[in-house]
Amino acid sequence: MNRLSQETSPYLLQHAHNPVDWYPWGDEALQKARTENKPILVSIGYAACHWCHVMERESFEDEETAGFMNRHFINIKIDREERPDLDHIYMEAVQAITGSGGWPLNVFLTPEGKPFYGGTYFPPRAIYNRPSWRDVLKAITDSFREKRQEIEQQAQQLTDHVATTGSFGVGGGAPLPGGGVFHKDTLRQVYESLMGMADKQDGGFGRAPKFPQTFSIQFLLHYYYFTKEAAALEQACLSLEKMIRGGIYDQLGGGFARYSTDGNWLVPHFEKMLYDNALLVIVLSEAYQLTHKEVYRDTIRQTMDFVRRELSDGAGAFYSALDADSEGEEGRFYVWDKTEIDAVLGEEAPVFNQFYGVTAEGNWEGRNILIRPGDLVSHDPRIESARIRLLAHRGQRVRPALDDKILLGWNALMNIACCKAYGALGDEQYREWAVENMDFIYRHLKGKDLYFFYHSYKAGQAKFPAFLDDYAGLMAALLQLQEITGDAGYLIKAKEIMEFTLHHFSDEDTDLFFFTHKDQQDLIVRKKEIYDGATPSGNGLMAFNLAYMGIIFNEGAWRERAVRMAAGLHRPVTQYPGSFGIWATLYQALTYIIPEIVLTGRHPEEARSALLQQFIPYRVFQSANVINTQFPLLSDKSVEDFPLMFLCKNYTCQLPVNEVAAFIRLLENV
Repeated sequence: MNRLSQETSPYLLQHAHNPVDWYPWGDEALQKARTENKPILVSIGYAACHWCHVMERESFEDEETAGFMNRHFINIKIDREERPDLDHIYMEAVQAITGSGGWPLNVFLTPEGKPFYGGTYFPPRAIYNRPSWRDVLKAITDSFREKRQEIEQQAQQLTDHVATTGSFGVGGGAPLPGGGVFHKDTLRQVYESLMGMADKQDGGFGRAPKFPQTFSIQFLLHYYYFTKEAAALEQACLSLEKMIRGGIYDQLGGGFARYSTDGNWLVPHFEKMLYDNALLVIVLSEAYQLTHKEVYRDTIRQTMDFVRRELSDGAGAFYSALDADSEGEEGRFYVWDKTEIDAVLGEEAPVFNQFYGVTAEGNWEGRNILIRPGDLVSHDPRIESARIRLLAHRGQRVRPALDDKILLGWNALMNIACCKAYGALGDEQYREWAVENMDFIYRHLKGKDLYFFYHSYKAGQAKFPAFLDDYAGLMAALLQLQEITGDAGYLIKAKEIMEFTLHHFSDEDTDLFFFTHKDQQDLIVRKKEIYDGATPSGNGLMAFNLAYMGIIFNEGAWRERAVRMAAGLHRPVTQYPGSFGIWATLYQALTYIIPEIVLTGRHPEEARSALLQQFIPYRVFQSANVINTQFPLLSDKSVEDFPLMFLCKNYTCQLPVNEVAAFIRLLENV
């Protein structure tokens, strides 16, 4: 047992029995490196990471390799999901060194914590032009002893590089003809750039490996709403439906894997992450509102059922991930031999096998990943009956490992997904899940001072000061919650968090926000993240929050800051929209009107539910069942026994209507 046995992270605990003398990141390890003048090896991964497990088996469990590491290095293990701030810094460094990144991330630091060399997976023996792990360790040891001055120079250069990378493209907001960067020509440029990358046959964007890219799909849905450009909707729906057909979607249990290793979504990397499923539910909810296709409704329900069944603690919180591996084999839990299906289903097997593409020879390594090659929706009750029976049978297998830590930012995304699913489908349980989840967050992740909120919770212990992404996501979730409940208390909570974030995370030079709290001490640089990667960038979400809350609270400075933040990214947003999807979607909101929608009535629930089922991409929405003078939009609105719906702009409202259809006509004529 090493020091990791005292940690709560499932990933760190996986390494607690290694013969490597691992330390968690902290003062003890960093001070020991300085005292003993040794290089630091930082190895970063996460619990559901397949290649992390491979490198552990091959190298970190090997006594001789571990002995060399213990003699020559201070060895630190980091869970990238617990410490995304450290992961961002050292990933940038490795990408600068090698041109690529990934996990496991292995990076070598000077005793002062500055990176000088690194890479991702290293094999136990040299192969495929990769040096062996032992060769790398020996070369680093020799260089640290014999070329120390060169290493220190390299480390300083890398540190300087990392400090500036987050500002890529900021300040590129050159005015366009017609005034301002928020112009329909800009949106057309973004649209054409995305469509240029779009796979018109198999959906998605770019070549394998294929990630869901929900932000790009969402942009296309919004673009269709504003322009009625049919190709935008077709590409968005094609992408969603090809994923739903494929192996990236769990046809039995619901839920999506992280990405597909091939171009047509057949073979996933089988790990399932909370954030992917949250983001896909959000965009599926919008697609359903637009199209009313039952396949989207069914996929939302199955995915929500999966999250509730396999990623929920039962007390309101959502866990982080499921591993790709079980019994030491990737995907074993999810794939099938035809003979096993035939034995379980009996006479129902032929119709099931035809619907899900099951054959004797299989479609992956001699076995079957379930897909839907034909119809997307079956109205044959035998298929649903067979699916439920096979799901129960699968439940008897050895399950993939569960990463049961609870992350604030990812829970906030799932909270938004619950709100969006409730809005689209009107299913009361989804609203209840969102309320329960927010209650959990405030009960277990709220702290004080530097720890106004914590980032991670596990085994009764909240850890690490929350990051920008946590606060931005939490605010966005609170805004959605007030929309679906009418509870203005959520807005007051959001305002408290906004004021805290403005004070502790702002970079006044750029209007952007740092990823970490200004008083956090254990980092070599303080970075600003603007890319929308697997999850939305905290800065992108902050711009949305500032624009929305600026209207709610009549804070003109907040609205203006949102505009400046977005305008400053004009160049990267238009040139690389696939990496700036949240920003690109915000551009649409700022280019067109942001409708201010108010619903009043002593019993507004039915009208609120009907309004929420409408696709209105970006709006400010408040409802009240009593007279409320606390908020500018509500302050002069009467409350009657029947619903009144007001459409406003800059707090000036049209005459109210009391039917949703009439309100939508008002909106279309703005």
